Formats: sequence, structure tokens, C-alpha cells
Amino acid sequence: QVQLVESGGDLVQPGGSLRLSCVSSGSVGSIYAMGWYRQAPGKQRELVADIGTGGNTKYAESVKGRFTTSRDNAKNTMFLQMNNLKSEDTAVYYCCAATNVAGTEYLYWGRGTQVTVSS
Repeated sequence: QVQLVESGGDLVQPGGSLRLSCVSSGSVGSIYAMGWYRQAPGKQRELVADIGTGGNTKYAESVKGRFTTSRDNAKNTMFLQMNNLKSEDTAVYYCCAATNVAGTEYLYWGRGTQVTVSS
């Protein structure tokens, strides 16, 4: 089992910045990849960024050049630095962790943190 807790969401003006954090606990040694997803009202949840244990990253086209994800494995924490925020970035942001235990894959989710971009 893995537990994930996000923090850092807030109300910010367009063009502003936020840094989200996701702290993991439990069987963290079984995590092989983590990611950030978001869900805006009336829309499906979508991948924002993901990062493997080796640090390789992937981003949605809509956030490339503005968002950066990173991991501090010593602190079991993943970050999402969001710059030049736009109104369309408004959503609940979720942390996700993928594990592999004896060949079976599991996905774990946090409860989310609200990001609102508005003037």
C-alpha cells in the first residue's frame, strides 16, 4: 500500500507560479513511476506530467515549457513547479504512483489539491 498526500494548491493570478508537493508513504520502495494528473470541472482527468525512478520526465503539450516535475527520493516527495499559469490550468491536481509487486501493477492516488488561476 502507498499513501499520497498533495499540497500547495492555491488561488493565483494569471502569469503567477505555484509549487505542488506530493509526499508518499507506505511501500514506497515498490514505486517505479509517479505522475501528476488534473481534472477541471466537466472534463476528464488528464495527465500533466510523469517521472520515472531514473528521473526521466514526460509532459502534456499544454504545459511544456511552463511546468517542471521532480522527485526527492530521500524525502519521498514529488514536486510540480508551475510557472506562467493560465486560467485553463485551473483544476484539481492529483498525485499518482505506479507500483509493481510480484508482477502485478497497482495505481495509487492522492485526494488532490485545488489550483485556481484567476484575476
